Amino acid sequence: MTVPACRFCRAPLTQTFLDLGDQPLANSYLTKAQLASGKEGFYPLHTRVCGTCFLVQADDPVAADAIFDEGYAYFSAYSESWVAHAKRYAEAMAARFCLGSQSLVVEVASNDGYLLQHFKAMGVPVLGIEPTANTAEVAVKERGVPTEVAFFNDATGRDLKARGVAADLMAGNNVLAHVPDIGDFVAGFQHVLKPQGVLTFEFPHLLNLIEKVQFDTIYHEHYSYLSLLAVEKVLRANGLRPFDVELLPTHGGSLRLFCAHEASSHVETQALKDLRAREHAARLDQPAGYEGFAARVEEVRRGFLDFLATAKAEGKRVAAYGAAAKGNTFLNYAGVTPADIVAVFDANPHKQDRFLPGTHIPVHAPAMIAEFKPDYVVILPWNLKDEIMGQLAYIRDWGGQFVTAAPDTKVVG
Repeated sequence: MTVPACRFCRAPLTQTFLDLGDQPLANSYLTKAQLASGKEGFYPLHTRVCGTCFLVQADDPVAADAIFDEGYAYFSAYSESWVAHAKRYAEAMAARFCLGSQSLVVEVASNDGYLLQHFKAMGVPVLGIEPTANTAEVAVKERGVPTEVAFFNDATGRDLKARGVAADLMAGNNVLAHVPDIGDFVAGFQHVLKPQGVLTFEFPHLLNLIEKVQFDTIYHEHYSYLSLLAVEKVLRANGLRPFDVELLPTHGGSLRLFCAHEASSHVETQALKDLRAREHAARLDQPAGYEGFAARVEEVRRGFLDFLATAKAEGKRVAAYGAAAKGNTFLNYAGVTPADIVAVFDANPHKQDRFLPGTHIPVHAPAMIAEFKPDYVVILPWNLKDEIMGQLAYIRDWGGQFVTAAPDTKVVG
């Protein structure tokens, strides 16, 4: 069997991080007709760690354009807390870097304009680069955010530069993990960024994934699982460097990494040095730092299945909220069926009246919760737990309770 090569440094990948077996595409929700056809793709979901650059990465049996196509169902604006997070980001960046009407903010993977709309409202010119046509159309038509439909990479960056696009601020928030060729992707930014411009990346921190057993964030859309250590290697290979970092609570614990050209005058902060030391202490620069994760994942799975078995024995009805990609990884790995979880509720109309990939649990609008009256509601997007519990507080009227499943299964609130 051929040993795969690291998607960044091309070293052989000999160490498994976690193998989740064959899984469906986590954002490919099925219509009734698709469900009836019995045709659904399942693909290996095997993650490995590179012993040279320490980039944790999944095999890529599915082409990116088959995942991020016109049927892509993730729209950022359906999460109120995420839109609020984007607004805070826009306000902070405009203040810190003195952005105004003569500036330009370019966001890569701009989705439905959820972030750039806030810069636009402040009078700052914006441009979105987004590979999925359906979300880009919403950005343009509903939010007035100019958006180009394209996968961003070195060639895209060169083309934008040739057309005179020069950015004071570039944002690549929660996209770095989604690109199969991370080196080619990062290479594009150096062409568009002004000499003293700033690039920010936000991404879930690999250290949190390991420490909090957040294995459900692993799915085919996420080609890489990122540490500062690995990302810094990619940046420096492309003429860029980090100079500051903020620790964020989003997605179970993320990094906001501030980057610039190698030759820029931005000074490296103590926060960045402290994070490097923290990763070193966790042995993320050694193969040993990645061992034993699979056993901890199996323990989480067993705990959730024990909860479902007990609920069924007691005649309790279990539903879930949030038809999130991370939930699909979790439910498929656990082998859950509609006999275990009767329905999932989600505010995104693009997911409603469809079925979860793999498990085929039906997805309904939140208004249907009162009709089902479940005894337990499992919160699948655990990163939005507080927002969801606030929105659905009324389930307590019939004695309903909330449940989270990772890093262990527990009734919350």
